[in-house]
Amino acid sequence: MECKSLEEVRINIDKIDTQIVKLIAERSSFVKQASKYKKDSNDVKAPQRVESVIQKVRILATDYGADPDMIEKIYRVMIDGFINMEMDEFEKNKGL
Repeated sequence: MECKSLEEVRINIDKIDTQIVKLIAERSSFVKQASKYKKDSNDVKAPQRVESVIQKVRILATDYGADPDMIEKIYRVMIDGFINMEMDEFEKNKGL
């Protein structure tokens, strides 16, 4: 879609940002659920799973015409935040 003005570009970016935030919130709920099924903090950190996800999103980035390096950086920051959140959930669940 070719935009006809900067305003139109910004409107479309805002729509996409809304979708991204909704999807991150949805992902968060699954991350919290995953903590219930993990045995220890190593399961939460899951470095092999992290690398698997990174490889997958790099391929997706290429498929969709995005910069794989940028997508990897975004995902590494996001995953780090999710691991911290999941560790908190894991500790809460462990205390039950």
